[in-house]
Amino acid sequence: MKVLPLTQLELIRSKILNRDLLKNQVYSWRFKSEKIVFTNGCFDLLHQGHIDYLSKAADCGTMLLVGINSDDSVRRLAKGPSRPLQDEYSRALIIASLHFVSGVIVFDEDTPYNLINLIQPDVLVKGSDYRVEQIAGHDLVLAKGGAVKLIDFLEGYSTSGIEKKIRQG
Repeated sequence: MKVLPLTQLELIRSKILNRDLLKNQVYSWRFKSEKIVFTNGCFDLLHQGHIDYLSKAADCGTMLLVGINSDDSVRRLAKGPSRPLQDEYSRALIIASLHFVSGVIVFDEDTPYNLINLIQPDVLVKGSDYRVEQIAGHDLVLAKGGAVKLIDFLEGYSTSGIEKKIRQG
């Protein structure tokens, strides 16, 4: 039987993982001694600031996993009545399309703490608007000898700013 190669869209979709697939993928990466990096966010409208942040996060290891807040989780974060602007699958697909992103998982909790506990990343990355002790899962990563990295945001780029600009015309 001839196996056909995956289309580009199928390859992108294959990077969107559920928890069972995530466990298998992490196990495989660990077996290959990959350095796993985890970060998370809403990623409602992909912009230059996100690309800069995610590419720097990817540079912290060999495999970048991105946790994306579910639609319900975004609403609970009080991002505003219009948020999220895009549904969770659309946001996951867009982030998965980035070549330096190895996997994407949508989570419904208010923080990715349980996800970080499952993944046990070598490096946990957040924006420099946080202090290490404010980052969900920092204790788990540091306890196993991992690192927590803070990345500066690109000035002038935010989803809220873009949304405001669009609404003002």
